Amino acid sequence: RSSTSEASTMSQAAIRKLVADSVTAALETQSATMAEADNSIREIPVAKRGNYKEFISCQPFYFNGIEGVVGLICWFERTESVFSRSNCAEENKVAFATGTLTNDALS
Repeated sequence: RSSTSEASTMSQAAIRKLVADSVTAALETQSATMAEADNSIREIPVAKRGNYKEFISCQPFYFNGIEGVVGLICWFERTESVFSRSNCAEENKVAFATGTLTNDALS
């Protein structure tokens, strides 16, 4: 069986030139796009770590040790909520939380 249409064939050199021309065109387009873009250095806000004053301003629950189990659970939940709102650093959590313990809770 013979084909009536002949497949076009490209030489290796023609393929290389086609690829090189396509890459060159893509790089020129990318370069022009980047030249038009606003490439100024942008300031990325750094997450501010809360201090004790911020922690206290979020009104943590004070635990004095006579509230029982339910009171202790409420204290844990409220303290975790305050940690989140005040952006408390992990290394400060124990110190800040112990500042909310009073009376019998300290013994």
